[in-house]
Amino acid sequence: MSWAWEYAFGAEEAARTAPPIFLTAVERKAAELVRAAEAQYLHGRAYGGDDPKGGDLTVPGGMFTYQIVVRYERVYIVQITYLGF
Repeated sequence: MSWAWEYAFGAEEAARTAPPIFLTAVERKAAELVRAAEAQYLHGRAYGGDDPKGGDLTVPGGMFTYQIVVRYERVYIVQITYLGF
């Protein structure tokens, strides 16, 4: 398995109604998070520590909440919020 990101919980459903330009911004930022996590946790599957604290990121048009699960080598987008700005 290699590092990737994906929507979790209700974020996938919310993504179906969000504007494409907003989703593009979310996906680009998620890809950046994946690259950073991959560089920091080189042996993710063998990682024995606690997962890092997730966070909120602002992107043009809104924000999203993410969580990194190192042993699964995943960045999960758990909530997206389109604000239209």
